Amino acid sequence: MVSICDHSNPGTREGFILVSKAPPKRTRLKAERSSDGKREGRDGNGNGEARRAELADFLNARRAALQPADVGLPGGGRRRTPGLRREEVASLAGVGTTWYTWLEQGRDVRASLDVLEALARALKLRPAERAHLVTLGRGEQAPPPPPEREHVSATVRRLVENLDPSPAYLLGRRWDYLVWNRAVEVVFGDLCALPPGRRNHLWLMFMDPGRRELLGPEWEKAARRQVARFRADYANHVGDPQFDKLVDSLLEGSSEFRDWWSRHEVASSGEGRKEILHPMAGKLVFEHAMFRHGENPEHRLLLYSPLPDEDTPARLERLLRQA
Repeated sequence: MVSICDHSNPGTREGFILVSKAPPKRTRLKAERSSDGKREGRDGNGNGEARRAELADFLNARRAALQPADVGLPGGGRRRTPGLRREEVASLAGVGTTWYTWLEQGRDVRASLDVLEALARALKLRPAERAHLVTLGRGEQAPPPPPEREHVSATVRRLVENLDPSPAYLLGRRWDYLVWNRAVEVVFGDLCALPPGRRNHLWLMFMDPGRRELLGPEWEKAARRQVARFRADYANHVGDPQFDKLVDSLLEGSSEFRDWWSRHEVASSGEGRKEILHPMAGKLVFEHAMFRHGENPEHRLLLYSPLPDEDTPARLERLLRQA
């Protein structure tokens, strides 16, 4: 059966409550003047109106830069203007369309940090863009982004479970194990015994002595190839604190990782052959392949198929019976 231990990163809160329903005033083009004659925004900090106008332009530009397919929405035919519609962004972020429209119109509203985080996710903002959005929306430095919870549907969980007796697992955007079946536990070890932050495919490859022993003389080749594949994925998340945290921990803890990471080698994922030196079952030989999820391309399914070499199917069956 599929693992039921907590193998998700702590998630952000979902759902938002907007306290005020009164329509805000429109931002006036001419700023108010304080008693000493200085130009002043309505929030009294000297740049409120300018920030709201900049926020409106930024939201509009980022919305126009996205296509429906970028966020998993149907195209819906020809559109009068490029990009997403306002109601689509509002729906993706879980806020009201009217309230989001006020933000794009530069009205005098102050969005909560939760709402801005939701808009950043809906608009697929990179870390620097997210920080810029929070600064414009709240006039303060953005806090570190919360760890993103990666959702796995019940359908995918059942699919992984039903792939027994072939080992199968689903990796997330940072190569964290999200779901795995019983065969993975008996071949590679009990992932539930690890703290959530250490249930990571790359970290285990370099920092877990048991994983290194399983691969035996093939470890170096496999580990170097994983670094090159992870480097290709990392390019899409440069500056992401969660990725940087993982890389920093490996740079500190593994001389091999430091060496190979510095070489900037890049490789794509695909198919391969793997020999496992299992402490109970002996040598197991598998073919493996990677499949990306159509609805979430950053999620990848790894499936190991036992080969007849070394009588692997029979050995694997005995191992599952004994576990």
